[in-house]
Amino acid sequence: MLTDTHCHLDDPTLRPRLGEVLAAARQAGVERIIIPGVTPGGWDGIAALAVEHDGIFPAFGIHPMAADQADDDALARLAGLAGTAVALGEIGLDHLVPHPPRAVQEAAFREQLRIAVTAGLPVLIHCRRAFESLLRILREEGVSRVGGVMHAFSGSVEIARECIGLGLLISVAGTVTYRNAVRPVAVAREIPLEHLLLETDAPDMTPEPFRSAPNEPAFLTVTARRLAELKGVTPDQVARVTSANAARIFRLSSL
Repeated sequence: MLTDTHCHLDDPTLRPRLGEVLAAARQAGVERIIIPGVTPGGWDGIAALAVEHDGIFPAFGIHPMAADQADDDALARLAGLAGTAVALGEIGLDHLVPHPPRAVQEAAFREQLRIAVTAGLPVLIHCRRAFESLLRILREEGVSRVGGVMHAFSGSVEIARECIGLGLLISVAGTVTYRNAVRPVAVAREIPLEHLLLETDAPDMTPEPFRSAPNEPAFLTVTARRLAELKGVTPDQVARVTSANAARIFRLSSL
């Protein structure tokens, strides 16, 4: 059994062929899929998918690139949805984009972390080129009380260890299969399997050799095999341990 801990099944690229995507996922052994929220406008669709399909679990959050949508009404609604979610996210910081401004991103990030801590929910964290600021805010807002996931982690081994010290798991995505991958490979090799998760970030981050196609949950097997190679273990062991890690952080029952 594999668990895709970050998959945008509600994306227009995947949603129209959802039946086909889910059938392929099940055939590949992907039994659980977590759908992260990106904007308030997408939350109802995510909630509906989780109700309609077994093995799909919702998360709700406001992506840093949509941080200017984190007004009082949206944050109140998010707090209300927390009781129906397995995580709050995806949230975080993105210093690769000029808008929304960093101050707006940081404010939205802090407010959502506070909702997560109050609700006792783990967080799904997006971070690009912002690890220093992100780690500072995570410490200040007490993320260690709830834990969470560094989604599609792009940092160094040293930063990964700092995140683990805050109660966060490190998620391995399709980038680990890329021929020019350096940091993802180093992290996959050096960080113990007990601190790792798997994800697709579908329809993005498609692994080799499918990079010309939109990513989907069935392709998680490619990432799992690559992680097994790097760790010197079997794909079955990768599947078992990473799924157990997911069940623990998201409080899912064992299959």
